[in-house]
Amino acid sequence: MDVMLPYFEVDVPIRSTEQPGVRGLHVFTGRADSRSAAVRIAHEVYDAARAATEAGLEIPHGRPDGWGGCGYRPGWELDWPAAKAGPWRNPYSWTKPSTFEL
Repeated sequence: MDVMLPYFEVDVPIRSTEQPGVRGLHVFTGRADSRSAAVRIAHEVYDAARAATEAGLEIPHGRPDGWGGCGYRPGWELDWPAAKAGPWRNPYSWTKPSTFEL
């Protein structure tokens, strides 16, 4: 029997290496069996996206576990030791599907 793993959000502080003082947050989401596993997987996805971009290849999407990268921005440094993982919360959960359009 397949067990549905919880969906996590991993928030990683970032800073620009080109513009001192510019900071932000990079968010990864996906299923994992623990917070530490979510951070580990997010880091793996980031490393794969970076390596592919630097090699001139397409960023890998859709790992078997559901995680994948959508892009990579050179010039930003991620602070992995400060990464925090927790349950993902849908920012639009207060809406009804029929009343929200993208």
